[in-house]
Amino acid sequence: MKFGVNTLIWSGSFEPDKYPLDELKEVGVDGIEIPVFVPSELDTAAVRKTCSEHALNVHFCSVNPEGMNPISDDATVRAKTVEHWKDVIRTAAEAGADQIAGPTHSPVGYLPGRRRTEDEWKWGVEFHQALADDLADANVMMAVEPLNRFETYFLNTAADAYRFVDEINCERIGILLDTFHQNIEDKQVGDAYRTCGKHLMHVHTCENDRGTPGSGHVDWPGVLQAIKELGYDRWLTIESFNSHIPELSAATAIWRDLAASMDDIAIDGTRFLRDLWGRT
Repeated sequence: MKFGVNTLIWSGSFEPDKYPLDELKEVGVDGIEIPVFVPSELDTAAVRKTCSEHALNVHFCSVNPEGMNPISDDATVRAKTVEHWKDVIRTAAEAGADQIAGPTHSPVGYLPGRRRTEDEWKWGVEFHQALADDLADANVMMAVEPLNRFETYFLNTAADAYRFVDEINCERIGILLDTFHQNIEDKQVGDAYRTCGKHLMHVHTCENDRGTPGSGHVDWPGVLQAIKELGYDRWLTIESFNSHIPELSAATAIWRDLAASMDDIAIDGTRFLRDLWGRT
């Protein structure tokens, strides 16, 4: 198993001076997940250098930025969105990242006040299929993340995520399942991971309040037992967001401190998860 932390805990862009990299290595962090919203703005050489110096792996997280929508009823917008994500894939390869994860399927916060349509589902499947060759050429994987109902109407449950990825039918595209979202959307969080089955590609380990794993009511023994039964051995990555960065706190609806310090979420959370995994 590989243990990671998302650097949105500290910053909305790649700023390694803000990360407690030595302390993270000491508690057993194997890699960092960095946010990439505008590919051209990422210094990929700096990412490679930082990760090499600290013996860390790197993977990406991303979202559909303003103006991009894979399930838009405008074919021009859909085509433009495909090109944007191809840029993200190329940038991941340049930075040494072998995976991109996030709600690739639709814009976060886009809530039209209705259920998804059959056309939107079809466009979402076609969008991901259009990226298959680029993922293969770059040797990059893509993990599709369902979100809770307050952030998207398109993909919420583990069962729907399974059906969606199964229809995409690309060996490089799987599911990212986040304990925070599934604690809201699925009846039992451990069973949600079992539902993902062969398509489980990435795991975000987030407490029910986005705070330190182990400090809330997420059924961590149930989650880890489920993924162990599946033979999953990729990433357990802690994701949280810094409430003192206005654009992050507004986007994620975090209006208070989630721990005594942001470092605690990553460091204490990794200690907790590593210990529990060893006992599962």
